[in-house]
Amino acid sequence: MPEVEYPARLTEQQKQTLLDIWNTEYPKQLCMPGINEFDAYLNSLTNPTYLLLRADDGEIIGWATLFTVETVRCFFIMLKSKMHGKGCGTLLLNALKAKESVLFGWAVDHNRDVKADGTPYPSPVDFYRKNGFTINNELRLETDILSAVNIHWQADA
Repeated sequence: MPEVEYPARLTEQQKQTLLDIWNTEYPKQLCMPGINEFDAYLNSLTNPTYLLLRADDGEIIGWATLFTVETVRCFFIMLKSKMHGKGCGTLLLNALKAKESVLFGWAVDHNRDVKADGTPYPSPVDFYRKNGFTINNELRLETDILSAVNIHWQADA
């Protein structure tokens, strides 16, 4: 069973692995040109907490990051495609939920994007809905490279 690890800081090798997952699994327009740009992005995050999901053999198969924007705790997760449908994404989300009572993020809500290898990037909205997130169609992120909808989770009071 995969396990979640909480490194205090990321090693250079871990950063390279995470960049590889980012560039393989995210839509191609979000790919990072290299480790320097990725490192700069990570360094721009306020109060980050990293979660690494490791397979039994130690391979990093997914990861998540919590970070703060103004006063809101935000997150993103990434999982290798080969791990989809096996409960690994839910495992990562549950680890995030155990650390925070509110989570705020963005999710692509269409199937028009493709990954760097040309395969379709499937919208994760149904996954988030299945895991207790509210989809706020009124709050959208629209940029030249990304069209996404707000996703929000709050622990039961």
